[in-house]
Amino acid sequence: MTVIAASGRVWQRNWLVYRRLWHRSLAFGFLQPVLFLTAMGLGLGTLMQPSDLSAFGGVPYVDWLGPGLLAAMAMQTATFESTYPIMNKIMWGRNYEAILSTPLGIRHIVLGELGWSAFRIPRTPMAILAIPFAVLTGLAFSACLIAFTATQKNDVGFSAVFRFVINPLFLFSGTFFPLSQLPEPLQLVAWATPLFHGVELVRGAVLDTLDPVTAPLHLAYLLAMFTIGATLAERNLTRRMAG
Repeated sequence: MTVIAASGRVWQRNWLVYRRLWHRSLAFGFLQPVLFLTAMGLGLGTLMQPSDLSAFGGVPYVDWLGPGLLAAMAMQTATFESTYPIMNKIMWGRNYEAILSTPLGIRHIVLGELGWSAFRIPRTPMAILAIPFAVLTGLAFSACLIAFTATQKNDVGFSAVFRFVINPLFLFSGTFFPLSQLPEPLQLVAWATPLFHGVELVRGAVLDTLDPVTAPLHLAYLLAMFTIGATLAERNLTRRMAG
């Protein structure tokens, strides 16, 4: 069995479970981004004066916000899919033990889980325009978080990840306002964060404002993050399942 076919079996298992439980993800996967877009884009956006639009490239705030929110929700969806569900398959449900009793191996599990994360990330019609960048953003986070989850003995560490990593990235990576509004030292910090690069790529693809100079840098950052995360995920999960 090829690596792709074997990884597809892991994806298929997740799909069969999701078909029975899809309604549980509606609030997180659909209602949450819609509420954010409505409250911030249509609510706060109506309070802005025409002169304020120059900070958003001359487009309405809701148009500027939408692509950034798409990238941010890709991060959040990947985070959710790569923490508690992975922990459940390692410890509580012991799904991986059952999988490893078949011809499938750790690499197939990691690639199958990453493939499932990629499938779960796109949420809006805008994804048609920016799907490669949105998916890459989510996969970069997913790979690193699977690597992290494989080292955890319980779910206590997930609270710290959500509070001190995911939430600050969601708020301060250019999703809701341009980084130019931050003090210059904080702009440099934001440039070092992965979500910022995803937001820039997705927003640039949707608004046709991709910078030919900086876009390759954003892309290289996320590709490097994904590669490192996937390598660590396979190594850490191998150690965990052998322990």
